[in-house]
Amino acid sequence: MNRFTDDARLALGTLADRASDFVNPTLRLGVTGLSRAGKTVFISSLVHNLLNNGRLPVFEAVRSGRVSKIRLEPQPDDAVPRFQYEDHIAALVRDRLWPDSTRAISQLRITLDYESASGWNRLFSPGRLSIDIVDYPGEWLLDLPLLAQDFRTFSERTAARANTGMRAELSAEWRTLAASLDLAAPAEEADARRLAETFTRYLRACKSDERSLSTLPPGRFLMPGDLEGSPALTFSPLTSLPEGRAPKGSLWAMMERRYEAYKSYVVKPFFRDHFARLDRQIVLIDALQAINRGPESLLDLEGALADVLESFRPGTNGFLTSFLTRRIDKVLIAAAKADHLHHESHDRLERIAARLVQRAVERIGMSGTGLEVMAIASVRATREATVNHDGQALPVIVGTPISGETINGETFDGNRKTAIFTGDLPANPDVLFKDLDVRPQESLVADLNFVRFRPPHIEETGGGLKLSVPHIRLDRAMQFLFGDRLA
Repeated sequence: MNRFTDDARLALGTLADRASDFVNPTLRLGVTGLSRAGKTVFISSLVHNLLNNGRLPVFEAVRSGRVSKIRLEPQPDDAVPRFQYEDHIAALVRDRLWPDSTRAISQLRITLDYESASGWNRLFSPGRLSIDIVDYPGEWLLDLPLLAQDFRTFSERTAARANTGMRAELSAEWRTLAASLDLAAPAEEADARRLAETFTRYLRACKSDERSLSTLPPGRFLMPGDLEGSPALTFSPLTSLPEGRAPKGSLWAMMERRYEAYKSYVVKPFFRDHFARLDRQIVLIDALQAINRGPESLLDLEGALADVLESFRPGTNGFLTSFLTRRIDKVLIAAAKADHLHHESHDRLERIAARLVQRAVERIGMSGTGLEVMAIASVRATREATVNHDGQALPVIVGTPISGETINGETFDGNRKTAIFTGDLPANPDVLFKDLDVRPQESLVADLNFVRFRPPHIEETGGGLKLSVPHIRLDRAMQFLFGDRLA
């Protein structure tokens, strides 16, 4: 009955959206990312470049002059917080600060008036497309596989993961506590709270910059919001469940009940009200950070991407079926921070990102779904140059490291520019995935230098108008994600 009710609500929601599309054609674009890959920066730069005549040579509708007007409009969902574009772009352009990371869902509508390239389409199309950008944390997306897992499966998978590699040390406190409790004993709220707190500390340690692990469900444990302290977030997987069913009134039964409540009150509403309504999706990843942290972080990112892609419903929207179900028909995996590399290594970064999703694509079958992988920089914080070193010309990037960043023992103050030779990524990405069990803590590539840079200084025109935010392949991303809807 619950499944029937959920399906009926999804179908009714899709019908309502499709009816609205006849009056105002709309594309819902989901934007998410893993491990601080720059969701907020991506949206801010995309909107700023559209509104301010940015350099977008690959975005055909703008390049050909068919887009006549671009504007922000009120979003359609009044219950969803607005993406605060103006605040984020002010931080980037005026203050040269990266905006805060996404902590909850938000939305922004941008509308383009255009002339179709097809004379036939011009007869029937209103020449207007609204793009509803839905920004949400990547941790929420990684929760969706929980809908298909019962408490036992969730506990077994989490415990198995916690016993491997660097996670074994990070999870020791939680695993010791879980093993010390009598699961069949009457439930005590104090035990539930201690379990939840130690499990949350373990997840936070995994996500820290020093480890940069990506597979961290349940996602709301890391960003509880107004659910903090609620029973739906005061639970934990258990490390060694006996056979059979949980005794009534036991700690085991309490954990199982609260896990199901988490799925019902947290995960299902997100899927039903937001994720299931998306048409296109971009997933930003920080592959450079994972490479920098070693094989275990890279392998964990690969596993997280497999979970992400498995959450999508592959396939195209047929004319009739689209009225009852919505399918994400294009997915972009974007390896962010391409500006941290010289352009000679961009194709290598793309090959590494493609290798990260290869096994997931083979496992779940993405036939019928447009899947693209590219290396981008939503905001280009560096420029390229060449320096002579011992008679050899080295390609370098030049930028302003964030205050506190250190290179070869030198700490930067956030004001001084420097030239950095970042090193070379391997031409064959397979070398990064070899012998992961043999050398889990070693650096994958020797002599890589990745540091964080401040946003660039953006010049003003004579009238005091800031020029558009520089980027790398943002126009290519736009063309893939919604260029066909402007044809």
